[in-house]
Amino acid sequence: MNKCVGTTEAASLLGISSRRLRQLLEKGRVRGAYKTGKFWIIPLFNHLPQITKGTRGPKGKWRTSRPPALAKINVNRNHIGSNIKKSPKDRKPVISVKRKGTNLYGNEVEILGPCKIVYQPDNPLDCGARLWIDLRSRYANETFSDIHFIGGSFPATR
Repeated sequence: MNKCVGTTEAASLLGISSRRLRQLLEKGRVRGAYKTGKFWIIPLFNHLPQITKGTRGPKGKWRTSRPPALAKINVNRNHIGSNIKKSPKDRKPVISVKRKGTNLYGNEVEILGPCKIVYQPDNPLDCGARLWIDLRSRYANETFSDIHFIGGSFPATR
């Protein structure tokens, strides 16, 4: 079953204004969209609303592929292994969140969106990971949801 969204979220996914999206909805150019009361219900196909071609004018300038992920989450198994022999104050953070060209490090994050933890020792990711957080993205360690470190974050380590 496809996920459905409202006009504000659909416009954000497409990279257009809510007003422009409502114009497309009124013209019947959004596939599968329907109105309930005064609200539009817009189904997503491959994580985006589908807009049909118009009969005149220039080609539409909306997004046709997913927006870039907000963050990538990595778990450093080398730090996990080396932390066993260290005192709590000497332990290195094991979670890295890469966001907008910066790395934040910590030991606990909250992901405000759908996710699951996957362990596949016989079918690792290209990077060699056998355990990862699947954030319902087409890439295994990216999320389109917001992420919060619990208890702050550590400075970048080298």
